[in-house]
Amino acid sequence: MGTRLRPLTYEMPKQMLPLVGVPMIECVFEMLAKHDVTEVVLSLGYLPDHFIKAYPDGSIAGVKISYAVEPEPLDTAGAIRFAAEFAGIDDTFLVVNGDVLTDLDVTALVEFHRAAGAEGTIALHPVEDPSRYGVVVTDDHGRVSAFIEKPPREEAPTNLINAGTYVLEPSVLARIDSGRKVSVERETFPALAADGTLYAMADDAYWLDTGTPATFLQANVDVLNGRDSERMVTDLVGTTWRHATSRVAASAQLDNAVVDRDCVVGENVVLDKVVLMPGAVVHDNVQIRSSIIGPRAVIGAAAVLGPTCVVGAEVSVLEGSNYSGDVQLSV
Repeated sequence: MGTRLRPLTYEMPKQMLPLVGVPMIECVFEMLAKHDVTEVVLSLGYLPDHFIKAYPDGSIAGVKISYAVEPEPLDTAGAIRFAAEFAGIDDTFLVVNGDVLTDLDVTALVEFHRAAGAEGTIALHPVEDPSRYGVVVTDDHGRVSAFIEKPPREEAPTNLINAGTYVLEPSVLARIDSGRKVSVERETFPALAADGTLYAMADDAYWLDTGTPATFLQANVDVLNGRDSERMVTDLVGTTWRHATSRVAASAQLDNAVVDRDCVVGENVVLDKVVLMPGAVVHDNVQIRSSIIGPRAVIGAAAVLGPTCVVGAEVSVLEGSNYSGDVQLSV
């Protein structure tokens, strides 16, 4: 449900939030298409109609899509089984998170999985603080010896974490109970590891979990600066992207900023590491830093925001307002 990105996710699911003007889910599909993925099942629960209406022709980035809408939340493993059964999967398949940006070599991951004779394989990524993630311990051959979900930082045996991309055999589905919530991280993977059939491959690819305001902003900045090799933006003004329908005053100072369609930016405005979503209006003499301004929001003249503010859809921030810290502004 994207609770950490509220109030933006009250209006749309987080995977549909725009990343430099393009819904995040499309960036994920573009990566998959480069590795010859031709068919994807979207496992949906929260606000499913947003996806269905956005892609009525049943494809994203040339990849065929279908929708498995959960009748109730089934957690990570339950969702995998539900979607796989919906699609009639009977061969090796991929599972990816729709809110993780990466240029992982998926082809190499599949090859590693098959060479190891694994039942399941996890892509790993090194992080500075593994306490927010599932930590994965392997032997010299990549066989997983322990899967520890969100350990305290000082107790983590490694900084290699579950990066949210898996290669699985259909036999894994039989390990997941139907009709109840099942966590792949807390139940399914530990069971596979205990049987010696779970493997993992570390990779130093670009990787970013976009689930917080700070990381969502960083994802946009990374695209603006070409750090995400899967998504290159060419029509930049410095490190700023402006949609052709936006209007930006000549006196505005923009750095690492995204100005989406139908936005208006007034005189003497400062935008530093800011995402303006479609239809946002920023009046004269406003300063905004490290913040996200939701669709059709209006920022009154001489207001000062951030870091780090998240302004919801259609919210009006009063003239001369001053907000800083982790502030969420909603209707």
